[in-house]
Amino acid sequence: MTFTQLSFYLFSAVLVFSAAMVITIKNPVKAALFLVLAFVNAAFVWMTLEAEFLAIVLILVYVGAVMVLFLFVVMMLDINLDRMREGFTRYLPIGGVIAVIMLAEMIWVLQKGSFSLANMPRPEPKPDGYSNTKELGQVLYTEYVYPFEIAAIILLVAIIAAIALTLRRRPGVRRQEPSAQVAVQAEDRLRVVSMKSEQPKRGDDK
Repeated sequence: MTFTQLSFYLFSAVLVFSAAMVITIKNPVKAALFLVLAFVNAAFVWMTLEAEFLAIVLILVYVGAVMVLFLFVVMMLDINLDRMREGFTRYLPIGGVIAVIMLAEMIWVLQKGSFSLANMPRPEPKPDGYSNTKELGQVLYTEYVYPFEIAAIILLVAIIAAIALTLRRRPGVRRQEPSAQVAVQAEDRLRVVSMKSEQPKRGDDK
């Protein structure tokens, strides 16, 4: 067994363990931390497959931004753990059946030998000056440019929908009205008042 295969099995084992802890541990903060560990090990697996750009993006975007946001939200929310445990036991039979089906499918697929590292051809050595980011960008923005743009539009619509669904109008809170601000005229903002000049009386300039 080569060092690359040993690293792949090691990172994959830690990844499966941390993913299992995410769905089984009771503390939501610890579950989020185990999810961070799962993302980091997934990045290491991608590094063994020579996908350096995807590994770096996974760590920077998900671990560095998304998971930090999740941790802040989980730590600020007052989550009732007893109620969560009641729901877990209620749906345990259905979850067990789904887990057994998924395990059977994984065993059936892995028995075919298609995912064995011994049968996987190793990528050829890359020449000097090879950039994984450049190659990915050329494929993404040439061959898959339309799916990329469609995915961007779908994400934009999802962001707008999330903002619209979570918008709550509370009384007594000042908010901006862009339509009213645009419709304002210059004479509505400034009023010039004509006043007679007055001279100060004696003793007022002291």
